Amino acid sequence: MLAAGEDALHAYGLHAEFVPAGLGGRLTRLDHLVDVMRAVYRRDPCLGLGHGAASFIAAVNVWTAGDPDQRSGAAELLRGGGRIAVGYHELAHGNDMARTGFTALPRGGRLVLDGRKEVITNARRADALVLLARTSTAPGSRSHSQLLVPVADVPAGRLTHLPRYRTTGMRGVQLGGLRFDSCPLPATSVLGGTPGRGLETALRSFQITRTTLVSMSVGIVDTALETVLRHVRDRRLYGRTAADLPHVRSVLTGVYVDLLTADCLATVATRALHLLPGETAIHAQAVKYVVAGILMDAVNRLSGVLGAHFYLREGPAALFQKLLRDIQPVGFGHAARAACQTSLLPQLPLLARRAWRERRTPPAALFAAGESCRRWTSGRSRSVPAGARASAPRSDPDRTARRTGRGRRTPCCAPTRGASHANRTASPRPAPRSTPVSCRWRRARTRTT
Repeated sequence: MLAAGEDALHAYGLHAEFVPAGLGGRLTRLDHLVDVMRAVYRRDPCLGLGHGAASFIAAVNVWTAGDPDQRSGAAELLRGGGRIAVGYHELAHGNDMARTGFTALPRGGRLVLDGRKEVITNARRADALVLLARTSTAPGSRSHSQLLVPVADVPAGRLTHLPRYRTTGMRGVQLGGLRFDSCPLPATSVLGGTPGRGLETALRSFQITRTTLVSMSVGIVDTALETVLRHVRDRRLYGRTAADLPHVRSVLTGVYVDLLTADCLATVATRALHLLPGETAIHAQAVKYVVAGILMDAVNRLSGVLGAHFYLREGPAALFQKLLRDIQPVGFGHAARAACQTSLLPQLPLLARRAWRERRTPPAALFAAGESCRRWTSGRSRSVPAGARASAPRSDPDRTARRTGRGRRTPCCAPTRGASHANRTASPRPAPRSTPVSCRWRRARTRTT
């Protein structure tokens, strides 16, 4: 993972975006958080997940079920730039968390941790851990709890870090594992203080993280489309640019429409977490299955436009091969699309019957155009730090920043364009815009197809 990118995000205080305002952070609405994170995902998905979203996934469990002391401790840690990692899975059981073999059984007034947790983002770099463990040998869902474990409180010799897992996509994200050997911890480590709510807390948290993480990944397709568009405008075939070919224009137009479709559906579902919380279990599965599929298919179609150029690791289109790899975890992170589809299908008849009987009008704010941009266009807006705005050479696919210029759709939360690269990197903060932006994407004056 690019150290300069992490330094820029740390200087900005990105982790404060994951902390509710009531605990001293900046999180007031999840669609606002998604806007911030899309600006990171556009530049480098590995930074978005590895430096940012991984701590958000863990923190949601603490905000959902933690007691006041646990919440305030986690909030202080994140506001200070610390990391929290979450350990749900074991390779032996996959996504079947009810069969977890990791235990935290009571012994002498304390909990003793034994077992392994695997495929954990930032396992070695985390300052605290949220772990799903079996706290009772009795069968049933009430035998599991989640624990909040400060790494500094783990006795020496009781925790072993497993070798890092290598991946095809998101190569900059550090995936590791942990093994605990008879590790004693206070009984107060249980989130909320009451054992037996681990699976319930995890499932409630998934409704938030499945929706928001897929929505953040819309930024990957935005950059992929921009990269391909720049390539076909510069490449000449049959006496004209590749962008003039009917098939190429058709694919680019279709991907752009899919991008807007995914953006709209993901945004509505993210707002529904606040406006229609009773229906988020349905929305989260729909977003995971539908939006993730749209995004992955869009990048695959763009690779066909690039042809053999999408393999290249040098030149103007070199970034694309990284984006093609990094988009894949959208389809299986937390739960596979097929699992969400399987959970969603049996509920469709009931949802249809209910919709026919009850003609309820959804809240108007659910579909308000450009509403989530207001924070970025007001006088109180926060800008991306100058260090994160610096442009990187087009030939280096691993750098995190990219210039937003003419002929591209620029998100409202992206930094204001300056007159030159020197102006962008020299000015500490761009001046806030005084005129409102009416939609999520500002159309550039140059046509994209």
